[in-house]
Amino acid sequence: MRNRISDWKDELGRWLKPFLDRLGHKARRRMCPFYVSGLIGPGDRKSIQPMARRLALGESDQLHHFIAAGIWDAGPVETELVVQVDRLVGGRDAVLVIDDTAIPKKGTHSVGVAAQYASALGKTANCQTLVSLTLARGEVPVMLALRLFLPESWTSNRVRLQRAGVPAEHRISRTKPELALAELDRVIAAGVRFGCVLADAGYGQSAPFRQGLTARKLAWAVGIPRHLKVYPADVRMIWPVAKRGRPRKRHIPDVLSKPAEDMLAAARWQTISWRTGTKGKLIFPRFSGRG
Repeated sequence: MRNRISDWKDELGRWLKPFLDRLGHKARRRMCPFYVSGLIGPGDRKSIQPMARRLALGESDQLHHFIAAGIWDAGPVETELVVQVDRLVGGRDAVLVIDDTAIPKKGTHSVGVAAQYASALGKTANCQTLVSLTLARGEVPVMLALRLFLPESWTSNRVRLQRAGVPAEHRISRTKPELALAELDRVIAAGVRFGCVLADAGYGQSAPFRQGLTARKLAWAVGIPRHLKVYPADVRMIWPVAKRGRPRKRHIPDVLSKPAEDMLAAARWQTISWRTGTKGKLIFPRFSGRG
């Protein structure tokens, strides 16, 4: 048993090494493996004091300082994460998945906590919401980036932002699609390799988000609400002739838009399954052509 624990710690140390090299400070490099061990090890409570007891650290001050009191630049560690994730699963056959991650909370003081829709819970709840980017190839997904979303109840309250220690550059109001595009630019600049961007309707319903993906010359597929107005693929933009009044200044579609549900009413669909998940086979209807 002792050998297995030693092997596990050695393996964790090898995995963490490139990240520890980016931390710089000797004390941070020493405490980081303890903190990660506490997070992924046994025990339900993942707060500082219970983890310090399980790790036999004695007093929890040093571990608490590593998390709460140290001021350091997370940029180098985030850069290393991008490098390692791309090394593991990057490639032209990889996909970049944009989604939400909700962290349920009971209090009001954690940064960004508010009553908001939690996609993981399928309902509105008191939680923090993070915009997530995940790189996946085959059946292997690896988290690439997480960025905390600040609701209007936070960005409109400067005193609350300052009290919580939110950095000045993050105190502006930004939508989740805007955060996602900013993170997308960061990982592209870092050289992450992928062939397609995927997102659910929470992002797909945003026209600026879809236009942002196209402007970046990316291949993408996103969900949309069934009531979203759409045009057929053969729509043409024409120059309208005004019967009276001022002449038109913009082109317009040559047909009227209609809800996506109506557009696809006569389509043929095929049910596909790609693997077994925690609740059984994962199945999805795929569009296979017009009826």
